[in-house]
Amino acid sequence: MSKSDKKAEPTAADLANLRETMQLAQASRDSGNHPFGALLAGPDGAVLLRSGNTFRADKGVGHAEMNVARAAAKAYPPEFLAECTLVTSVEPCCMCSGGTYWAGIGRVVYGMTEKRLAELTGDNPENLTMDMPCEHIFDAGQRRVEVLGPVPALEEEIAKAHEGFW
Repeated sequence: MSKSDKKAEPTAADLANLRETMQLAQASRDSGNHPFGALLAGPDGAVLLRSGNTFRADKGVGHAEMNVARAAAKAYPPEFLAECTLVTSVEPCCMCSGGTYWAGIGRVVYGMTEKRLAELTGDNPENLTMDMPCEHIFDAGQRRVEVLGPVPALEEEIAKAHEGFW
């Protein structure tokens, strides 16, 4: 059995949180950063942490998901994080998947695939996406991370934040 499980349907809380990450992504873009947003939801779906991309300050390691994973690891014990969900507008890259794994977060929900992102960014040197699904990173680990995504109903809406940016 795979250590990462891909579930078919997001909950109402997942969808609401995905929409919030889309707002965070737009706010990131509006502030001159890359258009990505992420948040940490607790076991009850309530939002505990939020972050947009911080490229202007942190360059290539300022990914929204990594910012959330780092803050989560500092703020919460691993037993609690195992019951939490990282929600992100776009599938976590290999760096962010690793950060999520090492933080101890037990579930990931994303809206648009990194493969689709690569179609939007092309060969832009600020976002040279890797063709590495997050499940591959999680499957290489020793603990299970549940993965839900993509959410096709939101993909075009998520892509709009990237149009004309790259």
